[in-house]
Amino acid sequence: MYSFDSNEVTRLIRTRRSVYPQQFSGEIIPREMVETLLENAHYAPTHGRTEPWHFLVYAGEGRRHFGELHADLYRTHTPEEKFKEDTYEKMKLRPMECSHFIVICMKRGNKPNIPAWEELAATACAVQNLHLSAVSLGLAGYWGSGGMTNHPSLREALGLGDEDQVLGFFHLGMPKDETLPPAQRSDWREKTHWVEDYVM
Repeated sequence: MYSFDSNEVTRLIRTRRSVYPQQFSGEIIPREMVETLLENAHYAPTHGRTEPWHFLVYAGEGRRHFGELHADLYRTHTPEEKFKEDTYEKMKLRPMECSHFIVICMKRGNKPNIPAWEELAATACAVQNLHLSAVSLGLAGYWGSGGMTNHPSLREALGLGDEDQVLGFFHLGMPKDETLPPAQRSDWREKTHWVEDYVM
């Protein structure tokens, strides 16, 4: 059996939280550290070993490219009466506030007997691996799903298939030197029901 420090694992899980770009220091994270996060993400559980997760990592000027692509899709596909200039600018500039901007995708495998929801769940597990790995390395980030996440135009622009999905964006950065507030959660007991008796 493998042996782990259970207290450290518990601490890591309970201190993971969403940290937003305005809380980033602006420092660029070394590529090898980001590659560690992505490799750890690859060890998520996956039914049938379909490995449905797919990450598009935008770094350097690539961040600017995605920001402009995302914002232009918003302008093109938003009715004039709903279009907001400040939203357009935010979408355009947001990737540049991050060290790395990662588009999270689910690409359907070639096993149609595995339902799409299992592929989505596997991808979410991969993102959790990525996020926990980031925390363990002193990095910060959050998974957002705004903008054009659910619009077919973004899926098409990224070269994804009809059954594939964009599941949002992971904003990755180095946190500023400041104490972050503890994660807020309700009492876990309220979400748990024990079944210990069996009556015929």
